[in-house]
Amino acid sequence: MGLDKGDHEDSGIGALRLVGCDRFVRNNPKTDHFGVQRFHHIEFWCGDASNTWRRFSWGLGMHLVAKSDQTTGNQTYCSYAIQSNELVFAFTAPYSSKIDQTNTKMPHPGYKSKEARSFVDAHGLAVRAVGILVDDAAEAYRTSVEHGALSVLEPHVLSDDAKGGKMSMAEVKLYGDVVLRYVSTQGYKGPMLPNYEDVESLPLTYGLVRLDHAVGNVHNLAEAVSQISKYTGFHEFAEFTADDVGTSESGLNSMVLASNNEMVLLPLNEPTFGTKRKSQIQTYLEHNEGPGLQHLALICDNIFSTLKEMRTRTHIGGFDFMPKPPATYYKNLANRVGDILTEEQIKQCDELGILVDKDDQGVLLQIFTKPVGDRPTIFIEIIQRIGCMEKDETTGVSVQRGGCGGFGKGNFSELFKSIEEYEKTLDGTIKA
Repeated sequence: MGLDKGDHEDSGIGALRLVGCDRFVRNNPKTDHFGVQRFHHIEFWCGDASNTWRRFSWGLGMHLVAKSDQTTGNQTYCSYAIQSNELVFAFTAPYSSKIDQTNTKMPHPGYKSKEARSFVDAHGLAVRAVGILVDDAAEAYRTSVEHGALSVLEPHVLSDDAKGGKMSMAEVKLYGDVVLRYVSTQGYKGPMLPNYEDVESLPLTYGLVRLDHAVGNVHNLAEAVSQISKYTGFHEFAEFTADDVGTSESGLNSMVLASNNEMVLLPLNEPTFGTKRKSQIQTYLEHNEGPGLQHLALICDNIFSTLKEMRTRTHIGGFDFMPKPPATYYKNLANRVGDILTEEQIKQCDELGILVDKDDQGVLLQIFTKPVGDRPTIFIEIIQRIGCMEKDETTGVSVQRGGCGGFGKGNFSELFKSIEEYEKTLDGTIKA
């Protein structure tokens, strides 16, 4: 592994010594401090939830499934949840503090309008909570705090009289103003939290299945990795240095933390310095006013059909994508993955601007949007993983191992060049 654990056996990760992608040896010690199942939901805080959920719904192919607003008795904030298969996004915005909130009905325990406004003022449209489904939210919280996590919300049991069942929920600090939200269910079947009202809408999906990984940007990688791994027990899944992913102009260092089942993947990036241009991570940290969630990787079963749907909506309310690599990239693609992708699939990669990479286990197809809000901060990654299929020991069903095909190490230089060119349009160096 790329770490010197030293005497910090309890923390899981001690003194951080990155060795880079090629020298890193993957190992799963299964050191989770509590039972972790998968990502449950992502919650954005914003200034206008009504228009924001519609933009994401149209751009990503996710339909409205639940709401909490004035029509449901919530006089403090509005929140709307959209879904595609297992993928759930919620968008939450505060109402005016001047209105009467005496008898408000809020699904979020501990919600504070002033805090929400400060969050949006500092970060703009940004992720507030990374929700993960655990075996026991109260136990996950207790164990995390015992191992040094900073408490944000003590465990609460949420009941839903209309739907029946209960959910336990608690929060600890992840990085910056982002929280890691633990949820566990006791019979509750809703897509979001109890006391959201179900919404009947036309099913909509472009093929997005679930959240694959959630990437954070921090000032100090060693400090953040040590803190998070210490209270979760998550292990190192992959790592990258500036030599792996940078260009002559900018770079980063990165590490991926993973749960035992490797279905919850939390990559973390830090900026590097001394290059021609400022690291994209440093640009993010400045515009976000501190650490935060940089991008969400959404996995699909057929990236070609998903991208065709998304690209038809780019100029009519959807999302813009980063510029595609030069033609030589796709001319060389057959030599790299011609044994896995057909000639027609390689042609579609070229037409749609999809990047392709592989590791010793599988293949990764990926593409990145431009930032989805006003600031050059959060963006979306669309991916498909090929290979690494194995039978689940419990169910006997064939499933894909987490992180199959890696994280696009072979494409980082192309991505960075693309981001560098995009950033030049922001400072007037070149025209958009």
